[in-house]
Amino acid sequence: MRSFEYGRDVLAGSRRKKVPEIPAEPGLVVEDPASGFCGAVLRVDKGNVVLEDRHGKQRLFPMRPAAFLFEGKPATLVPVAASAPAAAKRSASGSVKVEGLRARTARGSRIWVEGIHDAELVERIWGHDLRVEGVVVEPLHGVDDLPGLLAEFGPEPGRRVGVLVDHLVAGSKESRLVEGITDEHVMITGHPFVDIWEAVKPAAVGIREWPAVPRGEDWKTGVCARLGWGEPAEGWRRVLAGASGFRDVETPLLTAVEQLIDFVTADG
Repeated sequence: MRSFEYGRDVLAGSRRKKVPEIPAEPGLVVEDPASGFCGAVLRVDKGNVVLEDRHGKQRLFPMRPAAFLFEGKPATLVPVAASAPAAAKRSASGSVKVEGLRARTARGSRIWVEGIHDAELVERIWGHDLRVEGVVVEPLHGVDDLPGLLAEFGPEPGRRVGVLVDHLVAGSKESRLVEGITDEHVMITGHPFVDIWEAVKPAAVGIREWPAVPRGEDWKTGVCARLGWGEPAEGWRRVLAGASGFRDVETPLLTAVEQLIDFVTADG
């Protein structure tokens, strides 16, 4: 995780008023302003606190007065009463869950996805992470005009764009549409599946495999007809209900979304 821009002197207020003391409860998310490392408290050990970020990386920090930021403000971490260690709770994506989360102010950077279903599935699995990081996911309704949309947005440092593309395989229409985009502030990645539905594991929705739909036939309509799911709206409700966590989606989608979150949060 990366830090917000808090100004030149994040501890200036501590000279005028008392910095609050906050118990270092497991799961509490704080930031070390010197390094920008942001993570959840795992444990306290001999005057030090171990933090773990959403990637599972752990670092040890001294618990000095006013040494951390909590919700953007200086704070002093203090030990809590001794008790049996508790395992950190996990979000749907497998990251450390932040209890009592208050979403950060949205960053200038964005993650774009092809449609409403893509956005809903990303929110279903990574919604907690996105609110921790202050990342907004926006549906595009296709990538046919991606170059024009990027030109209008104007990517730059602090305003990066990560794009998640369906069916991003050699020779596909999607791969041809994006191959000429080389802006260093834009990352385009995706998965090999025809539609985001197919990135959900069949077992998660109670089927043996996703049915084959001939080219030229609407994929969602064809899937629903072959599975007896009615209209695509009903089919999507089944798919979304089956995707309750990261174990329910295929690895290419997991990898792609994690890469995009890292990219759009890399420059503050």
